Amino acid sequence: MSAPAEPLKLTRRDFASDQTVRWCPGCGDYAILAQIQKTLPELGLPRENMVFISGIGCSSRFPYYMNVYGIHSIHGRAPTLAMGLKCARPDLQVWVITGDGDALAIGGNHFLHALRRNIDVNMVLFNNRIYGLTKGQYSPTSEIGKRTKSSPDGSIDNPVNPIGVAIGAEASFIARTVDSFQKHMAEVLTRAARHSGAALVEVAQNCMIFNNGSWSHLTDPDARADNVLFLEHGKPMRFGKTMEKGIRLNGLTPEVVQVADVDPSELLFPTPVGVFRAISKPVYDQQLMAQVQAAREAGPPDLNTLYRQTETWAVPAPALEGTVCPCCDHPNLPGADECELCLASLTHEEATPAEARARIARRLYDDRIEKLEPSAAISVPESATAEEAIATMRERRIGCVLVTDAKGQLSGIFTERDVLARLVSAGIDPAGVAMREIMTSDPETIKPDHLLAHAFHLMMVNDLSYLPMVDEAGSPVGIVNSRDLIEYLARLVME
Repeated sequence: MSAPAEPLKLTRRDFASDQTVRWCPGCGDYAILAQIQKTLPELGLPRENMVFISGIGCSSRFPYYMNVYGIHSIHGRAPTLAMGLKCARPDLQVWVITGDGDALAIGGNHFLHALRRNIDVNMVLFNNRIYGLTKGQYSPTSEIGKRTKSSPDGSIDNPVNPIGVAIGAEASFIARTVDSFQKHMAEVLTRAARHSGAALVEVAQNCMIFNNGSWSHLTDPDARADNVLFLEHGKPMRFGKTMEKGIRLNGLTPEVVQVADVDPSELLFPTPVGVFRAISKPVYDQQLMAQVQAAREAGPPDLNTLYRQTETWAVPAPALEGTVCPCCDHPNLPGADECELCLASLTHEEATPAEARARIARRLYDDRIEKLEPSAAISVPESATAEEAIATMRERRIGCVLVTDAKGQLSGIFTERDVLARLVSAGIDPAGVAMREIMTSDPETIKPDHLLAHAFHLMMVNDLSYLPMVDEAGSPVGIVNSRDLIEYLARLVME
C-alpha cells in the first residue's frame, strides 16, 4: 500500500504572478487580491487545478496578477465561460472575478442563470457602485440621485441589490464582506471556496477616484459598529459597539431593539410567509420624461462646447492617519489591520515575519551590488586550455574563472559545474580543448551600480551560482557568488 501523498505546502507568494499590480492608490482591489492570494494556500489544491475568469472592468485585471490559469474574457460573459469550463473539467476549481457593472448590467442574465443553475463556481463581485474603468458613469448598484457623467441630473434607477438577486436565483451560498474587513473577508472566501455549488461573495469595495466614501458607513471606525451586522449561524442578530442592539420581528416588520429589554429568543428570525413587500415608489418612465421635459425647457445645448470640453483628474493617495504601512509605505484602506501588499501588521508595534520580509525587500531595492564587496575577477583568455583554467581555479581556491576575448571583454564563464558536466562526463581531455570551445558563452552579467534585487532575480531565475560583474566597457571587474548573497541576507536578519 502506497503512503498517502504529502499535503501541498504553498504560500501567498506562490499565487502572485510576476506582473506589476496596477490599480489606483487606495483602491479596495488590492485588499481583495491580497486576501484571495492568502486564502488559496489553505485549500491544499495545486495551482494547475485553479482557474480565474474575468470580464471587463478594473476588477477584471485580476487574472494577470494570479499565478494560476486565467481567462480575461469579454464584457459580462465571464459566468458563461466559467459554466462551460466547469462542465468540461469538473475537477477544476473555477473562480469568476467581476464588478457591479460587468455582472449586473450587460452580464446580468448570465449572472442570474449561473446562480440559479447552482454550478460549482465561486463568484466574487467587486461592488464599488460606479463604472471605474470607463471613468465614472453610474452603475446598476449606484444609489438613487447619484450625479455622474451619464446621470448629470441624478440617477433615477433603482439600484440592484446583488444579494437580493442571488436569493431570488436561489444560489446555494451567498455572502457579503467589505474590502477593509480583511480577516472577515478571508473567512468568507475560505467558506465560499470549500462550498459545493454556486457561491457568491459580494465585496463592498471603495473607488478612490470616482466614488470615494460610498461605503463609509461600513468602514468609518466611529460608525461601522452601529451599521454592520455580522451574521453567525445559530446566533441572534446583534450589533453595536457593545453588541447592545438586536433585530426582531414585530409581526412581519423587522425592528431594532435593545437586547437588555427583550428575551434573547425573540431575536431569531422565523421563516416569513405571505406578502413580503408592497410599497408605493416613483415610476421610472415618469421620472425619465420629467428629466427630458426639464432639458427641453432649459433650451438647446451648445453641442460644440459639449464636444470639445476636456477634463483632468488626479489620483490621490489616501491621507487617512494610521493607514500607511510602516514597512512598505503602501496606502491601505481605513480600518485595515494588515497591509494589503506585504501583510505587515498595522495594529501593533511588535515586528512580525511579514514586517521583516518587507524590511529586507526594501533594502534589496535600496542597496547596490558594491555593498556585497564582491571578489575580484580572475580571468583567462579564450585561447587558454581547460587544463590551465582548472589549474588557476585550484591555485586561487575559487569555483570559476571568467573568460575574456582579445579586447579584454568578457566572453564567457567556466565553473566547477562545467568541469563535471562538459569535461568529465564527456571524457574530454582538458589539455586538448580551448576555453572558447568549452566555456559558457555570453553569460548573464551585472554592473557595480545595479540593485541587489537585480542580482537576486538573475541568479534565482537562471539557477546561477556565479554572476560576473563588468564595467561599462564590458570588461570583468568582479564576481558575485551565491555565498555573498546568503551572507548579506544573514546580516539583514540579524539587524
